Amino acid sequence: MNQQQASPITEILRKLIIQPDVPFYAPGHKRGQGVSKILSDLLGKKTFQTDLPELPELDNLFAPSGVIQVAQTLAAELWGASQTWFLVNGTSCGVIAAILATCGAVDKIILPRNSHQSAIAGLILSGAMPIFIEPVYDAQWDLAYGITPEALERTLQAHPDAKAVMLLYPTYHGVGADIQAIAEISHRYNIPLIVDEAHGAHFHFHPDLPPSAMEAGADITIQSTHKTLGALSQASMLHLQGSRVNPQRMTKALSLVQSTSPSYLLLASLDGARHQMALEGNALLTQTIDLAQIARQKLAQIPGVKILNFAEPQPGFRWFDPTRLTIDVSQWGLTGFEVDEILRDEWGVTAELPTLRQLSFIISLGNSQEDIEALAQAFRVLSDRYPISETNILKIPPIPPSHFALSPRDAFFAMTETVKIENAIARISAELICPYPPGIPLLIPGEMITEEALDYLQKVQNLGGMISGCSDSSLKTFQVIANK
Repeated sequence: MNQQQASPITEILRKLIIQPDVPFYAPGHKRGQGVSKILSDLLGKKTFQTDLPELPELDNLFAPSGVIQVAQTLAAELWGASQTWFLVNGTSCGVIAAILATCGAVDKIILPRNSHQSAIAGLILSGAMPIFIEPVYDAQWDLAYGITPEALERTLQAHPDAKAVMLLYPTYHGVGADIQAIAEISHRYNIPLIVDEAHGAHFHFHPDLPPSAMEAGADITIQSTHKTLGALSQASMLHLQGSRVNPQRMTKALSLVQSTSPSYLLLASLDGARHQMALEGNALLTQTIDLAQIARQKLAQIPGVKILNFAEPQPGFRWFDPTRLTIDVSQWGLTGFEVDEILRDEWGVTAELPTLRQLSFIISLGNSQEDIEALAQAFRVLSDRYPISETNILKIPPIPPSHFALSPRDAFFAMTETVKIENAIARISAELICPYPPGIPLLIPGEMITEEALDYLQKVQNLGGMISGCSDSSLKTFQVIANK
């Protein structure tokens, strides 16, 4: 029998819910007997019957030796890792743990400027100092892509003592950097490569998709199994290979950021998603890629619809996920936020990510031909309703350079004060401020605030962009490190 046909966590849960039991353990609803009727009617009895603690038969997430160990081993074998950990606190906890496992206080870590905020949390918790690489920015699309191997080489020549390199692969819009070259360069300096592969858990299962991070040579990759596969929200995996990262240190790091009361609904969903992809992954993704291609063909015929496609490799854009659909709607004189609201209100069509100019849609194994036709029909109506117009296409300048006066950790724990914008220049930022577009953090806790940075924020805001992370959305005041 193929070992991948087993589903150890779901199988043991199926047995336990039919066994007689007198529960004097948490959770307090006691296998659903004490749950509210409105919740039971909504979610069903089996949801609560399988919401169990770490009973002897169910193993222990922090010291697995039973069904969790078997399930994680099966996942490692499937994704080509030497060891896999199930994550119940999302990919965010995996990113934080990967930084904790490789970097200590004042250690250097090289990472792209458009890293997820969980990476910044990892810097704060570890005390590591970031060495940022600017991702390639496409002004035509207002999108940040990946970093280039050449930029990494230059950075490592200047900082050969870095303890880790982190890569975002793919981006939210399905764009992947030249990960093989980046892995080779990192390893030439004997530095581990950590990959935030939140949006690439499906890559391993089809030749028409980009290579997975494990296949490309990453030492650590963290995947959101729930984003593109069939696990429940918040359920992710961390894969490790090679000898550059100590697995015991990784286990210890994860114990700091994972819940000590892991949900077996989440663990079972990871086990079930692995089982599904092992047996049906290629076929399911063939259908998914075909659906995405049909969507592109239908949408390409609609006036005013501009679709992000992959023609040939370019800096920061070596790979592209065809199941990720990004549509520029600015030719209609509308923002992505406005179109997103219209789609939801009038057709019940919901995008994954609206931005100032685009909408991004995830096409996955759960979509159908009916979904694709509903999407296309909605855009046909929008095209008829809103003629193509001359719009004010945003021209976002390059992000101004900055430097750290404090580590993100020291800045996080320092006393802060609020100052007017005119008094913020040459002060140290206490906030993580990110303008959209382009979705790249402009100020991180510990960085000096420059006049150029403030001008940049005001320009983005005046053009209709969004600013996240600033305690004062009007940009009249800023949180800074208090003067002693």
